[in-house]
Amino acid sequence: MNSQIKPSIDSANANELEYINCYFCDSNSFTPFLTAQEDLTGKPGYFQFVQCDHCGLHYQNPRLSLKQIQYYYDDEYIAHRKKTNWGILTNYYNYLMDGHDRRKCNLVKKYVKLNQSSNVLDVGCGAGTFLYKLKQQYRINATGVDFKDLSSRSEFSDMEFLHGVLTSHYIKRNSIDLITMWHFLEHDYDPINTLRFSSECLKEDGRLIIEVPRLDSLSFKIYQERWPGLQAPQHTVLYTKKDLLHIVECAGLDVVEYLPYGAFPPYFYLFAGAAFKILKGKGLNLSKAIYPYFAGQIILSPIMLFQKHLNLAMQTIICRRK
Repeated sequence: MNSQIKPSIDSANANELEYINCYFCDSNSFTPFLTAQEDLTGKPGYFQFVQCDHCGLHYQNPRLSLKQIQYYYDDEYIAHRKKTNWGILTNYYNYLMDGHDRRKCNLVKKYVKLNQSSNVLDVGCGAGTFLYKLKQQYRINATGVDFKDLSSRSEFSDMEFLHGVLTSHYIKRNSIDLITMWHFLEHDYDPINTLRFSSECLKEDGRLIIEVPRLDSLSFKIYQERWPGLQAPQHTVLYTKKDLLHIVECAGLDVVEYLPYGAFPPYFYLFAGAAFKILKGKGLNLSKAIYPYFAGQIILSPIMLFQKHLNLAMQTIICRRK
């Protein structure tokens, strides 16, 4: 273990930090990679990412315990935000947020034929808006899983909600037509086990769709320690294309297709990374940033037309059982 790594986490007791071995190869030999802050909300602390000396995986080490990480998943966390009033931009904001879910649905329908008998599981479902839209379109049987208890939200009124870690729940084997993980796997404390569990839940012709930030992307090269894909301390693993392909193979899954983009807009990473560079860990006030955010989006819209070919920030992989 490398003794140079000395994280400073003001809100956490030192006893809540845990050193871990590599998620891929179980090696305990690593080299410091970079130090990150919680740039989005400005919560205190410096968090260390390392690179495994054996297989090259980049991951957070040491990390907060599952109990301590809950502090960073409050109502200010972006996937759990409830604010809907953005002044004169409210309608435009809601349209863009709905567009995120529309892109997810459009991606899904390329790989899975859904109907009212289909069972869909969204792991790391957040506010549940994607499942809600999918249920509206296909009348699926929908189940959401999230580390934070969001079951009181109206989106889950006609769906099943599972609170906690996926592998702690009983899900019938060979029962799920579609499992989605939209920006979940980079948060997972035991990703290979989660993927193996998911594989067992899939039907023989079922599909697993995973979207994560891509470490070997243009936006990381630009922003480095202020890259929004770090999102410390919530993100535990940083995936290159090679790593993402490797982890699904380790979990016993076959790759149907790899996509060098995702449903999540890469423009957010370009804007947020620039803001994080300026603010240096003070946190991004979304209420104040909303106007320059949309202005920048309009300015960069010609570039965004080519986002699927530019390796800006995201990656998606579609898998099936072997």
